[in-house]
Amino acid sequence: MKIDIGIPEKERKAIAAGLSRLAADNFTLYLKTHYFHWNVTGPMFQTLHLMFETQYNELWLASDLIAERIRALGFTAPGTYDDFAKLTVIKNSKGVPKAVDMIKELVAGHEATVRTARALFPTVDAAGDEATADLLTQRIQIHEKTAWMLRSLLEQ
Repeated sequence: MKIDIGIPEKERKAIAAGLSRLAADNFTLYLKTHYFHWNVTGPMFQTLHLMFETQYNELWLASDLIAERIRALGFTAPGTYDDFAKLTVIKNSKGVPKAVDMIKELVAGHEATVRTARALFPTVDAAGDEATADLLTQRIQIHEKTAWMLRSLLEQ
């Protein structure tokens, strides 16, 4: 059935493509955070283990929100490792980093995800897509706050 939500197909397609990049960054960051949760060691173990768990759970739930918005726009959400690898800007870790390097990688990942979300705003605004704008605003707030909290652990 034809979609008639007040946003033409061309604009919906561009928004879905941007959301697919956001989904890829979000899921890649989820995997990295979960990996770090499993493998963190050192004096900050308990703090980081619990913090990473909270963060990966939030990222997991966000994956569904982003994918469902893509579907509501009438397009297929990415969902394979190959899809995500092609779309994400977040790099995989080399081995198991030290705890401080895990924190730095996660800060970089959250900041990259913010940039991906922010880059989609002009397209979303031009299309009058308030629902996606709301989703992007929420994601930006969460990723910026998480990056700030992680950065605070690096202060001397």
